[in-house]
Amino acid sequence: MKKLRFVLIAMTLVCCKQETKQPKLIKLSGPVFGTGFNIQYYSEQETDYLVEINNLFDEVNQSLSTYLEDSDISKLNRNESFNIDHHFVTVYNASKSIYKTTEGVFDPTIGNVVNAWNFGAETNKFLTDSTTIDSLMQFVGFNKLSITGNKLYKPKDTYLEFNAIAKGYGVDVIADFFERNNIKNYLIEIGGEMRTSGTNVESKRNWTTGIYDPNFNGETTYSKVITLKNEAMATSGTYRKFKVDDNGNRYAHIINTKTGYPTKTNVLSVSVIAEDCMTADGYATAFQAMGVEKVTDFLKTHTELKVYFIYENEDQMLQTLSLNNFPK
Repeated sequence: MKKLRFVLIAMTLVCCKQETKQPKLIKLSGPVFGTGFNIQYYSEQETDYLVEINNLFDEVNQSLSTYLEDSDISKLNRNESFNIDHHFVTVYNASKSIYKTTEGVFDPTIGNVVNAWNFGAETNKFLTDSTTIDSLMQFVGFNKLSITGNKLYKPKDTYLEFNAIAKGYGVDVIADFFERNNIKNYLIEIGGEMRTSGTNVESKRNWTTGIYDPNFNGETTYSKVITLKNEAMATSGTYRKFKVDDNGNRYAHIINTKTGYPTKTNVLSVSVIAEDCMTADGYATAFQAMGVEKVTDFLKTHTELKVYFIYENEDQMLQTLSLNNFPK
């Protein structure tokens, strides 16, 4: 009888082992931050976490979006006394670090100048008046800001915006949520900024993504297809967001933080791979303004960043450049 019980227990254990659930691919998409998100992940759970993800997006928006009049950052720009949250502090500290390493090329206090050129949340007009730009530039400088406790201190007329880094941060917020919920294989993308972890379980390969060609006509083709694993990537391009003046001159949406004028550059697209998406996003913006030569020199002491340029040479022909072992 004891022998029979042992056999039955063993059979039960085998059956239980066979019934172990296989991870299921879940895909989510929708609008966020003025663009869209696409998320893929593998989970043994039935829930898709869409409600939780949208709640996190709302939190980030409420803290950092200058497009919302009642957001925390909008209140601060109106000089209303306000207690900043952990989202704000995290993005502030990351911005401060990139501001220092790029010697001010990346500067979130350029917001009023961005608005003056009609690239930001506040629509004014396309300005080239040097007097106006000079008057706004005197309030630019991230080093003029400070945080004490849960309060941000800034000059009254300084306008702050984190639009050049907030999308990447939004990606990281969802990645952190997945990690807390033991989801290890995922790809998160918001408006072209993305972060991956693990692998695509079905294909048993790393996550595959593409870098868009710089098409001014809006067509979608890929310059390069790469794989990512446990990495984040962000891309900054001048070919989709630009202004054309009365003389037909095209100006990039990246503002030179030293002069206050839109960047005139031969760089059409720069993609940055980093450990987290917020860092990749911030540096992609900075590298767009710095240009190929300065970035090449910069990366000699920042080997943790991988970079891919698409730019026009002197003959106005497209060229590419991969730096710091950017994936082939």
